[in-house]
Amino acid sequence: MSAAPPLGFIGLGTMGEPMALNLLKSGQPLMVWNRSDAKRHILGEAGASVAESPAEVFAQCDSIILMLTDATATDAVLGRGSGAFEDRVRSRTIINMATVEPGYSKGLEVDIRAGGGRYVEAPVSGSRKPAEAAELVAMLAGEAEDVAAVRHLITPMCKSTVPCGPVPQALLMKLAVNLFLITMVTGLAEAMHFAKRQGLNVALFADILSVGPMASDVSRIKTAKMVDGDFARQASITDVLKNNRLVVEAAREAGIASPLLDACFALYGETQMLGLGDEDMIAVIRAIEHRTSAVL
Repeated sequence: MSAAPPLGFIGLGTMGEPMALNLLKSGQPLMVWNRSDAKRHILGEAGASVAESPAEVFAQCDSIILMLTDATATDAVLGRGSGAFEDRVRSRTIINMATVEPGYSKGLEVDIRAGGGRYVEAPVSGSRKPAEAAELVAMLAGEAEDVAAVRHLITPMCKSTVPCGPVPQALLMKLAVNLFLITMVTGLAEAMHFAKRQGLNVALFADILSVGPMASDVSRIKTAKMVDGDFARQASITDVLKNNRLVVEAAREAGIASPLLDACFALYGETQMLGLGDEDMIAVIRAIEHRTSAVL
């Protein structure tokens, strides 16, 4: 009997690399591709088959996970708009785990199904640290039988997988989760700024928050990073700004007000302009500090 085809994984960035490594740890045969040689080497050393091109992944795998930066990168890998597209998606299940525009995902589903393939969107809630610990929360949308068929494939990366209905309900759910996350962390950064400017003991402030009713894994991690001055990326300013934009755009399309997200969008944009796009999202405190300096 021939061996079952490997699972394909394309996109080994900040999130994709630890996600793919957790699939390998579970014993899942994996074929990967990424633009950079360094990331391909890391997965190859861990036991993955390394493809020479995206086309090789589609040729060798029945199911392919995409964890790419945006719609443009996704279309390029799929060969969308070219003769290669139908060859790549026919009889394949495409599992899109990236956070992209809901309308784009719906259109992609239509095109993949027209090309004879299956499509499941499966965005995740969590940053680099939960990805490393296989504690992501995946939201899945698509045809019910397709969602059921892929849940076991993504389980090794997640602590929970939640079906959300048809496309693009998973992405809309992810954007709702992101709205809460972004406003919460931005509020935490502003609170830390306030405590510092009032001359408070910020370590004590962090201790009080950690045992209070607002405490969470996120608040504890982000507060500790601010106390230590550790802005090493878990979720970068650039990525949070993109996600913030997606929420705001989805709100506008639906005629929904988003006053807190609008304020956050301005702050993350200012942080990006300060040259801090690769820093963790808590670097938004620098934009708040900058505003204070302008007031004084």
